[in-house]
Amino acid sequence: MAGNVIKRVLGAARSGGSTTQAQYPFKRDYLRQIDLFRDLSHDEMEMLDRTTRMTTVEKGRTIYRQDDKAQGLFLLKTGRVRLSRVTAGGKKLDLAVLEPGTFFGEMPLLGERMRNTYAEAAEDCLLCVMSQYDIEQLVLRNPQVGLRMIEVLSRRLAESEARLEDLAYRSVPARLASVLLRLGTDGVVEGITHEELGDMVGAYRETVTKTLNEFQVAGYVKLGRRRVQILDRPALSALLEDS
Repeated sequence: MAGNVIKRVLGAARSGGSTTQAQYPFKRDYLRQIDLFRDLSHDEMEMLDRTTRMTTVEKGRTIYRQDDKAQGLFLLKTGRVRLSRVTAGGKKLDLAVLEPGTFFGEMPLLGERMRNTYAEAAEDCLLCVMSQYDIEQLVLRNPQVGLRMIEVLSRRLAESEARLEDLAYRSVPARLASVLLRLGTDGVVEGITHEELGDMVGAYRETVTKTLNEFQVAGYVKLGRRRVQILDRPALSALLEDS
């Protein structure tokens, strides 16, 4: 049986007018495009198809809360998911922003737990949902799936450690420059509020707004509504070196 979080996500999608399983005729193709499952046989993919459910989650909707204890795995097909943690004082700190093709949730077999973590749809998302039992059986039958999961979790841990190092040793301008350079690979960061940027760098919204205004005065960026255009990447990179 799927955990309460999975039931809640699927139930919320249905109440919000989400499509049904019959409206996902290409679900197996979606699953095969996820790197974790690339070596599964035809029969194994059929079994995976039968044991998963697809659902949509609207931007801004909570997928699971920090105090949830249900067990399950979420496979992200489209959209982005923000993983964060909220302190006792109510301050939110982003741990990761997940891109399509990866997974998140709770997998005790692999030591991954979603306790003390908050997951929110940063964009409209298409998720494939598995129960803890189903994912554990899949890993036991196909150890290569577990090995790939460990690889992904190891990279995610390294990224989290790098982010913690930024928080410990870099100033807010340097942390903000780092995030802008990472998100704005094409020269523009769009659809992210100053508060969300603050969550990413561990700073208050007011501090982020002040720092962005200083960047604009210096000619590093051009600001718009939920839009930051990077004008001088070398100058932003120099802030990282100076820190």
